[in-house]
Amino acid sequence: MNRDALHSALSQDSSVSSRAALAELEAGANFEVFLDQTASARQLWDIWSWRREVMLDTGVTPRPGLAEAVVRLQAAGTARVYMATLTGPQRRFRIVLSEDLTQCVACW
Repeated sequence: MNRDALHSALSQDSSVSSRAALAELEAGANFEVFLDQTASARQLWDIWSWRREVMLDTGVTPRPGLAEAVVRLQAAGTARVYMATLTGPQRRFRIVLSEDLTQCVACW
């Protein structure tokens, strides 16, 4: 996946985290898409909803956008997705992309 394709996927998403990730990408942030493996959105929902719950239970503030990402992962059901990271000077993002890499499923 190249920078333009990631830019397109993020720009189609209206979430606050996707917009922030897009700004970092436009500023030259580094990114990596893990194309060697997919997961179902449901598997990621299981993991991240539990992590968010533990954070809240222990008084840790979850990353911005995590609550919305958990909802969006649940809504995506069993769809196959790819994970990506984007690291800029302001912050690091986790991005979940659709199996065809054209849409941002979730970002936090």
